[in-house]
Amino acid sequence: MRINERIRVPKVRLIDDQNNQLGIVSTLEAMDRAREIGIDLVEVAPSSDPPVCRLMDYGKWKYDQKKKEHKSKVKQHNVVLKEVRLRPKIDQHDRDFKLKQARQFLEKGSKVQFTMLFRGREMMHLGRAMEVFDYIAEEFGELGKVEVPARRQGRRMTMVMAPSAAAK
Repeated sequence: MRINERIRVPKVRLIDDQNNQLGIVSTLEAMDRAREIGIDLVEVAPSSDPPVCRLMDYGKWKYDQKKKEHKSKVKQHNVVLKEVRLRPKIDQHDRDFKLKQARQFLEKGSKVQFTMLFRGREMMHLGRAMEVFDYIAEEFGELGKVEVPARRQGRRMTMVMAPSAAAK
């Protein structure tokens, strides 16, 4: 969009502030009409022949666009990924405490990534890690669903759970 000082073509197709087509007029005449009414002459379609110009309050239009953009951002729901770190030899109380946190994350609508970290000889206990992940999936059966099943990546194993529709 270009405002009236930058319009350099001899004739334009003019649309007034009530969206009525006024026809093809000279650019100077369109600028005079805009000054009479006290609003801006804005070029809305520069590539057409002749270019289309509209009489409008450009400042108000920009303000309205900003408001619409803000409303659309407010309505968006950004999915947050929270992480809960575990170890294969985790005690039952510690595991339950971490699962309590994960439950809160799922209830708020966030995804939860469970990460099992292995050090040294703990790599021998991959079966124990799968047991813990199975227990977690069973524990959160009604609250969330396993989005990415448990898989090993080097010295860590991860599983991602998303909140189920019933939990939301």
